[in-house]
Amino acid sequence: MSFGVVSRRRYVIVLVVLLSLFYFLNVALTDDHHILPDVVSAESLMQQPFPPPPPPPPSRLSPAPPDSTHPCASGHANATLLMLARNSDLAGASSSVSHVENKFNKQCNYPWVFLNEEPFTEEFKWAMGNLTNGTVSFGLVPKEHWFQPDWIDEDLARAGRDKMVAQDIIYAGSVPYRNMCRFNSGFFFKHQLLQSYRYYWRVEPDIEYFCDMPYDPFQYMQQNNKTYGFTISFYEWEPTIPTLWRTVKEFIAAYPQYVAEDNAMAYLSDDGGETYNLCHFWSNFEIADMDFWRGEAYQTFFDFLERKGGFYYERWGDAPVHSIAVALFLPKSQLHFFTDIGYRHSPFQHCPQGDDWANNHCGCDKFDTLDYRQQSCIPRFQKLFER
Repeated sequence: MSFGVVSRRRYVIVLVVLLSLFYFLNVALTDDHHILPDVVSAESLMQQPFPPPPPPPPSRLSPAPPDSTHPCASGHANATLLMLARNSDLAGASSSVSHVENKFNKQCNYPWVFLNEEPFTEEFKWAMGNLTNGTVSFGLVPKEHWFQPDWIDEDLARAGRDKMVAQDIIYAGSVPYRNMCRFNSGFFFKHQLLQSYRYYWRVEPDIEYFCDMPYDPFQYMQQNNKTYGFTISFYEWEPTIPTLWRTVKEFIAAYPQYVAEDNAMAYLSDDGGETYNLCHFWSNFEIADMDFWRGEAYQTFFDFLERKGGFYYERWGDAPVHSIAVALFLPKSQLHFFTDIGYRHSPFQHCPQGDDWANNHCGCDKFDTLDYRQQSCIPRFQKLFER
């Protein structure tokens, strides 16, 4: 082989090697992002679509999913849960709200209204709002609705308190307790926060509910033409209301037009109204129609009582005042005994019986119920409907 041929072959080989090196170098310079996939330019990042944001966490105020079996599946009444409480009642109020929510309102989300003669603390507001999915409102009781009126003779009122203290009567010397009784008798339903509601369910701190509630008691009241509902009834302490019935008789004589036909006088009196047997509905639990309290008959009745001063000269309670009014100014058919609502306000309780106790998963002792004990007025109420 000649020297010229060999030289040409060498040139070809060198040329091929140089072309190959040039090719690989060009690929490396123009496609470096394929070689280094973890290095991303800012421009390319901006061009990529952002991933969708994660769904928000469930809100405490999110409504429960639809359930055709829950008590309010068919709708709600125009109603609210109502509590009169102080900031110092925080623990007891929290317990009571939890009971009502767990046994009933967690499925219905009715609103809550809290009233106090002093502004609620932020701690109290936060605690109550954290216990319910319903709306919560906090109101201040107007001074003229709460405190002892200036026209009350304080010397006479003090003498009445001292007399009851000597008789060892509960709350005998307490003016704030009398303020509360007067407020609950004649003013709570006038509060601005309650003006948009018709029905209310009164709830107090430190109470207990024992049974599930498979229906809406507000709708029951509305659909069955009921005005006042209760769970416990017994005798009032006579020394706290020595002149109340005499005042009621004066009112009846002056305003006979307000006494309803087919009323429940027989629940209040064993002698046709001559004397009061002291029976009353325990008003720390009541579900009622505020249109009755706002009506002419009750407003006239309360104003008549107010002028007598018995809320301070004696210790007239809202329980006998409410009870006498609904028993006299309503047909007895508009009163309702909630036999199926298990309830306790120490030291008394109502525990449902029979199927109500079993079907509603009641947690109370069936044998621990005030209904038919000696101090109970339930037999008198039930006798109204015997034929």
